[in-house]
Parts: sequence; C-alpha cells; structure tokens
Amino acid sequence: MSVFEQITIWATQIIGVLGYPGVLLLMALESMIVPIPSEAVMPFAGFLVAEGRMSMLAIVIWATIGSIIGSLISYYIGLWGGRALVLKVGRYLLLNEHHLDVTEKFFHRRGDITVFISRFIPVIRHFISIPAGMGKMPLVPFIIYTAVGAGLWNWILTYVGFKLNANWASITPYFHILDKVILGVIV
Repeated sequence: MSVFEQITIWATQIIGVLGYPGVLLLMALESMIVPIPSEAVMPFAGFLVAEGRMSMLAIVIWATIGSIIGSLISYYIGLWGGRALVLKVGRYLLLNEHHLDVTEKFFHRRGDITVFISRFIPVIRHFISIPAGMGKMPLVPFIIYTAVGAGLWNWILTYVGFKLNANWASITPYFHILDKVILGVIV
C-alpha cells in the first residue's frame, strides 16, 4: 500500500468520524508543515458530495477556514521566531542573513501574488506562510490571498473527487505514482 493511499485512508476515517470539522482539521494541518496533501483529503470529500452525504459549499467553506487557520499558525511562527530560527540553524541549510533580507524585501514587493500562486503548488503551499510571516507581509492581504487561493484549490479538488466518485476504486492503484511525484518534488 502506498504512502499516499495510507494517508488517504487515514483522512477518510477522520472525515467519516468528524464530518465537516474533520475537513477543517485536516486542511489546517495541511496548511502548516504537516505532510498531509490536500490531494488526499479534498477529492474524498468530493466523493462524499457525490454520494449526497456532504454539501460542496460547506466542504469548501470548512476546508478554506482550516487552510486559513493553519496558514495563520505558520505565518506567526515565521513572524515571531522565523528569523531567529533561520539565523540559528540556517547555516546547515545554506541560509544566511542576506537570504532573510532578500526574502523580506521580496514579500514587501510580491508577497500577495506569491501567497496566492503558492496555494496551487504541492509542498510549497505547506511552507509559504512561514516566509510570509518572516517577510512581515501585512496580515489582511495575507488572509485574503490565502482564502482566495486555498478556497479555489479546495473547490477544484473537491470537484475532481465529485467527478471521479464512480471511478474511485480504479484510480487507487495509481497512488504509487503520486508517491514518486511527491517524493521527487520534496527532493
């Protein structure tokens, strides 16, 4: 059984027990640095919509609120401790104070569009809130771009699950390919 398939089974159990709050919890974790891909959560929620067990609008709202909560936690990690942490352990990651200065300047100029676009990129979306906090991106635009980007992404994945519900069993054998893609992106 692939890692992606195991995460999907775990996520479906949480959603099955907790319902909409389970979607919120999983997406809050996904928006932080916890490696729970939204691609393992939201399509199953769409599957439940197709079965008439959940509402598309409610799922997207709960998921987006979860995404905002998780992103805010990461944002504040970056704002309150990110610079000190990077200065302390950054040398092991080939990061230095110059890189932090560049990051802060970048988020002053292009933080809004970066946060929005990053919501659609696997792995990056888990981490983007930390540099946004480190770069002291203004909170209101951060929340708006996070909500719009995450909301759109959550809707897309839920819709994909809704459309794939009849073929759910036939796509699970391909999860091992997704494992390799995710591992490749991480590397």
